[in-house]
Amino acid sequence: MTDDDAQQESGSATPLTSHTPAGGRSGRRAGPARQGTLREHNLRLVLGHVLDAIEPPSRADIAASTHLTRGTVSALVDQLVQSGLVEELAPVAARRAGRPAVPLAPARRTLAAIGAEVNLDYMGYRVLDLAGDVLAERIERGDFRGSDPEQALRRLGDMLAEVTLRLGRERVPIVGCCLALPGLVDRVTGPLRVAPNLGWRDVDVLGLLADHPALTGASLLLGNDANLAARAESRAQGVAGNFLLIVGEVGIGGAIVLDGEVFAGRHGWSGEIGHTTVDMSGPPCSCGASGCLEQYAGKDSLMRAAGLDLDLPIEALRDAADAGDPAALASLDRGGNALGVAIASFVNLIDVEQVVLGGRTRCSATTCCPGSARRSAPG
Repeated sequence: MTDDDAQQESGSATPLTSHTPAGGRSGRRAGPARQGTLREHNLRLVLGHVLDAIEPPSRADIAASTHLTRGTVSALVDQLVQSGLVEELAPVAARRAGRPAVPLAPARRTLAAIGAEVNLDYMGYRVLDLAGDVLAERIERGDFRGSDPEQALRRLGDMLAEVTLRLGRERVPIVGCCLALPGLVDRVTGPLRVAPNLGWRDVDVLGLLADHPALTGASLLLGNDANLAARAESRAQGVAGNFLLIVGEVGIGGAIVLDGEVFAGRHGWSGEIGHTTVDMSGPPCSCGASGCLEQYAGKDSLMRAAGLDLDLPIEALRDAADAGDPAALASLDRGGNALGVAIASFVNLIDVEQVVLGGRTRCSATTCCPGSARRSAPG
């Protein structure tokens, strides 16, 4: 294959890149432009356009967007259709003279993936197909603080085995599973270094899950819950934006997105805003420090300061505040002030355009972000 052939196949003279191994000096480097590499790259490119499109695109639309030739796009689409990744919809009248356009959409119920999570007071999963349809989901409540990781992961494995077997009978293969955890994760294969609120430390999470008979050989990935939520938010925004995501639960997680990509840091541990010190003389935290944001704006801290039972839902705090309860109002004021201090520090450090608040305790921020879960950072 000549250089000219490679450029025609790729539709661009831009060199392809590949990731260097972890620990390499550079995050990316140029890879050899071989025919197989180009075809795989272009298949991902075309499939990505179909998956991300607001309206189903035609082959001509994809060719115009990617600068690939129509013949190349047609051949790639045919391969994606035959593989069960893309489906053709009913033709629609062309905007100009010519044959009707055939819209393309992600194939339904041909492949599926699982998003699973273990948090402090629940574990569960959701199964999606390529079209984003929910094929199955289950949430199981419980108290997993101080839990034994092997027992908890065995319980999750039983839940996942049940759904994978059912979908297998329905001939919907599971191509992968990603588990979100509220802690510091070394890259996508682990281990989990520490999840202070769970009480887990140096746990080979994927190894324990892979030991489950129903999950042996499955493609498993691991991630910090806030980082994964930030990836979903970035995809939903559809632009390569910059923002800080804060997820408020019993603990408080955070993630930094720069130019549409999660900035994970050297070990994947960035964004731990919940353990940012907002008062050095404050209460001790499970992480070993004192005065962390979590001790003011986390769910347990908010409920405790309001004099409410920790097992009650966060809505109980909101209802008490709406009723004018002084302790509830003081708790929200204390938590909102602490959150504002932490956000101001982060914005000054990383210069992002937006702060996105998520999770069940985002109502703790109403004093500084009334009426919206997303605010533009000050200029």
